[in-house]
Amino acid sequence: MSAVLSMARPEQSVAVRAVLFDLDGTLVDSAPDLAGATNEMLLARGLPALPLEYLRPMVGAGARGMMGLAFQVTPQDPRFEALKAEFFDRYERRLLQQTQAFAGVPELLDALEEARLAWGIVTNKSERFALPLTAGLGLAGRAAAVIGGDTTPHTKPHPAPLLEAARRAGVAPEHCLYVGDDHRDILAGRAAGMRTVAVSWGYLGQGEAIGAWGADLVIQRPDQLLGWLQTAC
Repeated sequence: MSAVLSMARPEQSVAVRAVLFDLDGTLVDSAPDLAGATNEMLLARGLPALPLEYLRPMVGAGARGMMGLAFQVTPQDPRFEALKAEFFDRYERRLLQQTQAFAGVPELLDALEEARLAWGIVTNKSERFALPLTAGLGLAGRAAAVIGGDTTPHTKPHPAPLLEAARRAGVAPEHCLYVGDDHRDILAGRAAGMRTVAVSWGYLGQGEAIGAWGADLVIQRPDQLLGWLQTAC
């Protein structure tokens, strides 16, 4: 296994004891269900559905991103709160219809457990969705921590959710690695004093290119993380 290395802080050689992951776009592909909820709203209003690939890049932005693309509204728009509430209700009803782990992720988690490395989940998705989703996919019972966007008073890129995950896992932040598909993930990881990995198979958003995020490592496949842990940590 050969990882694509982008070592922003090569002097840091503290052993990794826990790997923390973002959820949507990193461990699981939830885009079909989030897009499905959005398209249900469009169709209910007599509007045409939007292609999944058009909606996929904005999944990481949640209701703000999906409603922005579908209805051209911002959170300041007086229509936004009602649209967001409807979106959440529709998404909750189809939470696990098509959502599944990305290829290679189950094997990665199995390998981490075999290596006796703790792993956890830190997402900006609220616990209303994060807890049943991770339970339904069989992840919650295995994870050392599942931290939602409302578990702490802050969301990423603030480091508080990552620090709470490290606390629950019983691992010092400097011994944790944080893996995500959004620039906010890398900012949060660095702010928490963790090494960071950016994954190119995620949603990525519409901001800076992934190589400009400042992650310690950029990977194209889950198995590349294992290769790097074996050689670099």
